[in-house]
Amino acid sequence: MRLFKRYTPSMIAKHISRLFKGRIYIYGVGKFEFDNGKLILPARADNRHFQAVKEVNSEVKKLRCAYA
Repeated sequence: MRLFKRYTPSMIAKHISRLFKGRIYIYGVGKFEFDNGKLILPARADNRHFQAVKEVNSEVKKLRCAYA
């Protein structure tokens, strides 16, 4: 499990795209799981979870387009 002290979608996206499967925790936002290089919503999601998943997954998509 990786701990992120700051919510920076680009750094989180780099981590997710490298490992493909695992767990992360973002201070102030909460814990997440990711699979196949995409962040997954937790079972009990708030608005901050939805926003974080949307932003991080869009950054992952940008990274994949940059390397393809």
